[in-house]
Amino acid sequence: MRTYVAKGAEAEALKVGSQWFVMDASNQVLGRLATKAARILIGKDKASFTPYLDSGDHLVIINADKIRMTGNKVDQKIYYSHSGYPGGLKEVPAKRLRETKPEWMVREAILGMLPKNKLRARRAKKLRVYRDAAGLARHAGQKPQQI
Repeated sequence: MRTYVAKGAEAEALKVGSQWFVMDASNQVLGRLATKAARILIGKDKASFTPYLDSGDHLVIINADKIRMTGNKVDQKIYYSHSGYPGGLKEVPAKRLRETKPEWMVREAILGMLPKNKLRARRAKKLRVYRDAAGLARHAGQKPQQI
């Protein structure tokens, strides 16, 4: 059986307004949280999902500093970045990054699971990650629903 994909004006008519959700990251495994968050940002769980349209929802993640990593990843995982210049490779262990910038670590895990296409930047703008629950006060006007 083939999957039906709406096209053109019909797809735009199916597109409903995006909602706001809040996800608590305390005591959740990083990768599993990232997959759930990526599905929400893409809009995969909606009946009106169309692959070439941005039908995802806004997502606020709180308590990023309480994220959990399984196995020995806290001690062994290393995040790399390169400046583009010779000798510009930087290595930061996950343990230090978790203490200094846990929201960056969660954000990078989620953005790494988004498809690499033209919609990626638009979907990335719908993600907000905060170190603690105080960041949720900024989005009280949007009335986000708890996941």
